[in-house]
Amino acid sequence: MRKFFLITLTAALYAQEYKSSAVGAPPSELNASVSGLLEKQGIQIQKDGKVLSEIWFRAELPAPKPTTEGSLTMPNVPHGTLMGVMKVHQSYSDRRGQTFKAGLYTLRYSYYPENGDHQGAAPQRDFLVLSPADADTDGAAFPEFKPLMEQSKKVSNTPHPCVFSIRKEDPKIFKDNHVEKEGEQDWLLMRKIGGVPVTMVIAGKVEA
Repeated sequence: MRKFFLITLTAALYAQEYKSSAVGAPPSELNASVSGLLEKQGIQIQKDGKVLSEIWFRAELPAPKPTTEGSLTMPNVPHGTLMGVMKVHQSYSDRRGQTFKAGLYTLRYSYYPENGDHQGAAPQRDFLVLSPADADTDGAAFPEFKPLMEQSKKVSNTPHPCVFSIRKEDPKIFKDNHVEKEGEQDWLLMRKIGGVPVTMVIAGKVEA
């Protein structure tokens, strides 16, 4: 019985392994105003040896637009900025446990309002929010908070948008394209977005 338990536990842990590798050009079905802003080479994320997703980040960030909002890791990035595109190959869940299906999604920059609803969620307020790529075709757009959240709810099919937490990474420990585990449940992807070293939580679970 003990041996069976150890084997089962080992298999469960292995199934939660995430790795990364390089991938080619962005998907051809993207609108030109979106694909034209992306890097020519993306990054592939594998889970348990199978492709989970592919991500193409923005090559250059737009002109800075400083804000007086607090607790942001990227305060000069305008709200709603297109930050990348994600192609999902199998069922995926964000840190809230919301599942979204395979498909093509945009990743836009946003931050939650300081209204007390998200206390303790994270030290920083900014994140990348998913929207269906076929409905988000203007790479130069900067949608406001409410319409962006409503668009993302079409991904989650819940009252909450689908998001990935991000934070600016310390250049001293930054490893571009590297995936590593943090704590008991979170998996982090280190990647430069427009030259800025950023950590993106690609998998995990939030307790708040």
